[in-house]
Amino acid sequence: VQLQASGGGLVQTGGSLRLSCAASGRTFSTYSMGWFRQAPGKERKFVAAIRASGGWTYYADAVKGRFTISRDNVKATVYLQMNNLKSEDTAVYYCAADRNTYSSSYYSSETYDRWGQGTQVTVSS
Repeated sequence: VQLQASGGGLVQTGGSLRLSCAASGRTFSTYSMGWFRQAPGKERKFVAAIRASGGWTYYADAVKGRFTISRDNVKATVYLQMNNLKSEDTAVYYCAADRNTYSSSYYSSETYDRWGQGTQVTVSS
C-alpha cells in the first residue's frame, strides 16, 4: 500500500483542520493505520491509531478529546480531525500503515510498514 497525506495548512489557535491519507492498493481494509507528528528538532511522536476494522481507536494524551481518527475502507482513506488546535500541535504530520489488523505497540513508529510523505500543520497564536 502507498500513502498520500494531505490537508495540512496554517490555522489560528483554536481552529480546526482535517487531514486525509489516501491509500492505494486493495488491501487497505486489512491494515491498521496511525498518525504521527514531528516538530522541528524533535523526534517523531505518536498521535492516533485505528484498527483495521475501525472499531477501536487510540490517542496520545496530548491530543485526547481534541483529535479524532477515522477511516473509510471503501474510499481507502484515513482521516484525522483536529479541533481546538494549539501552538504545540505545529508539526509535520505523517500517516502510516501497519499490515496487521491490530498491534499492541500501535504507539511505536517501528510497528508501521508504510509511511506517507507528511503534511505540514502550523498553528499560529
